[in-house]
Amino acid sequence: MFEFLIHVSTMACLFGLLALSLNLQVGFAGLVNFGHIALFGCGTYGAAIAFANQWGPVAGLLLGGTAAALLALAFARLGRNLGADYWGIATLSIAEILRTFATNEQWLTGGAQGIHGLPMLFGSLPAPWGPLATLALCAVLLAACWALCQRLVNGRYGLALKLLREEPQLASSLGYDLAALRRTPLVISGLIAAVAGFLFAHYATFVGPDQLYSAETFLIWSMLIVGGLGNNLGAVAGAFLMQFLLAYVPFVKDALGLPSEFVAAMRLTLVGGGLLAFLLWRTQGLIPERIGGRHA
Repeated sequence: MFEFLIHVSTMACLFGLLALSLNLQVGFAGLVNFGHIALFGCGTYGAAIAFANQWGPVAGLLLGGTAAALLALAFARLGRNLGADYWGIATLSIAEILRTFATNEQWLTGGAQGIHGLPMLFGSLPAPWGPLATLALCAVLLAACWALCQRLVNGRYGLALKLLREEPQLASSLGYDLAALRRTPLVISGLIAAVAGFLFAHYATFVGPDQLYSAETFLIWSMLIVGGLGNNLGAVAGAFLMQFLLAYVPFVKDALGLPSEFVAAMRLTLVGGGLLAFLLWRTQGLIPERIGGRHA
């Protein structure tokens, strides 16, 4: 059970990074990104491609970060000519195109079979110290990214992002460069997502296109909506809550003597049902956005 708790906590920290990065886009800047998992995929495949070519983990991190930054800039460029709804659909389409590319380009990505055998970052340490070291690293990075996001949104720049979210025409009339306001949070959040992807690749020791389905983006969306859009603490809380709920579904199945098919159905119900429930009855989430003060 101790090893299981370490695993779930590690995954919760990784999803917390993804929730923070998406919250910076949609929660503060109003950028409805349905292809966020592709930024995560840049980090996973950066690590995998570097491993396959024996370039080392540092090269994998740089490769994933560079790819995520370029993809974020491509997303931002699309936003100059498309409305919010159409931009969201375009980001989803790009993510699906990249997943299809990863599935078919076996020479680069390993194709549908993916790339196996990535080394764990602390694999040389005996259990449970290796997993604990990984958890500690993920927790430290989560805290650092939370502090970074707090610094960004609690100030004039954060007010500019909110103005972009609420009244983009007013922001433009006040002299703000809307293109730059879109680029910056997208690139920063893309780098955070790439770091999460890099850590996940070396934690799971496998990278494949099945990790890039759009359902994963909507899982991150559900974490945000449950925790609270526009609140960094809410994003992390939603990630931890959803991850622990999903992880303990098999125990509920065993306790009630239900068939194995119950696990997948219950996880879908938790994501979809929880998302719908909060949209209908508590749109502000568990920890609402603070208006007129510093953000948590």
